[in-house]
Amino acid sequence: MENNLQKITAVLGPTNTGKTHLAVETMLEYKSGIIGLPLRLLAREVFDKCVDKVGVEKVALITGEEKIIPKLPSYYICTAESMPQDILVDFIAVDEIQMCADHERGHIFTDRLLNTRGEKLTMFLGSQTMKPIISSLISNVEFVNRERYSKLTYSGYKKISRLNPKTALIAFSVDEVYAIAELVRRQKGGAAVIMGSLSPKTRNSQVELYESGDANFLVATDAIGMGINMNIDNVSFSNLKKFDGKKTRKLNLHEISQIAGRAGRHINDGTFGITGECKQLSSDEIEKLEKHELHNINNLYWRNSNINFDSIDNLISSLEKKTDNDFLRKINDCEDERVLKFLIKNDKDLKAKCSKDFVKTFWECCQIPDFSKKAYGNHVEVVKKVFEFLFSKDGKITNQYMKKQLQHLDK
Repeated sequence: MENNLQKITAVLGPTNTGKTHLAVETMLEYKSGIIGLPLRLLAREVFDKCVDKVGVEKVALITGEEKIIPKLPSYYICTAESMPQDILVDFIAVDEIQMCADHERGHIFTDRLLNTRGEKLTMFLGSQTMKPIISSLISNVEFVNRERYSKLTYSGYKKISRLNPKTALIAFSVDEVYAIAELVRRQKGGAAVIMGSLSPKTRNSQVELYESGDANFLVATDAIGMGINMNIDNVSFSNLKKFDGKKTRKLNLHEISQIAGRAGRHINDGTFGITGECKQLSSDEIEKLEKHELHNINNLYWRNSNINFDSIDNLISSLEKKTDNDFLRKINDCEDERVLKFLIKNDKDLKAKCSKDFVKTFWECCQIPDFSKKAYGNHVEVVKKVFEFLFSKDGKITNQYMKKQLQHLDK
């Protein structure tokens, strides 16, 4: 896939080093490009910046929940999962490439690292902890190290009532975010809220509320750690534990560093600390966070992307294929695979359908994100229903079904 004309660059460093800005500026120097980002909030932010620079007719936005695609776009701003795989462009960048080590989404980022290339330049952006493993997996990579523009210092423990303005308070559940926001509003005045689940319109209004100075405090989930650029002087953790989809665990230093690094934008120094019932950080952890000295990442999550659509059994076998690469770890129990196996288990007729188009469409439906976040059976029913519509006589979802799904929004 790689040839002598294709240049691969890895731009690595801590937060606040201008990596994402560099990628956007570089992409716009080429005739075409794709940027894959870790969050739809960040994708929306980058999309808006690109539209301002080159015009709305040249830029597409593709995320799991939003598509804005003009007739002939030159540039695609996407979440990593939504990066188009069937078009050739001069430039491709993947941001926060250390997400390859994330146990939920890591296999997507690893696939982009190993297989996605621009015709002229490919750029990977992220933590310096990825340098050894990128060197081991990919040949002829040019590494560019970026230094943080400002200093990051630990500020210790402070009660919420004693926190200074321009502070972001970090929580790890929706309930916790709203509870802290209410407490801040009572004790300190205005508080804006940022979470990954917010709609683009709501998110933009909350950013505007904070950036305008109408709210001096920001209450956010760890979504803020993935490159969302706001004028924050201090990051204060209300908790250092999060539920990761399987269990409640303590954040690792990479995750703490990513979030804490949002404090101090550009040349303004920043601080990070703890509040509420949060457990203390050790002196060793604090020193490593201040100096950005984190352990190198030695294993990346992986799943076979060379999928066989000849039959349902072949599809499952190709997804379950193991790797003999010491740097790659097979990811298990992905949401899309769980949905696939659940539907097959409860419908024996599905396995009898062997057309390639049938299997491919079925797999694409299984990959629909769980937008509703209700009971698990609800999501499975949505997937099943969408698939039935696509293979019905009309081949599309009916207006009646969509109207019923959207009815609750009128309440």
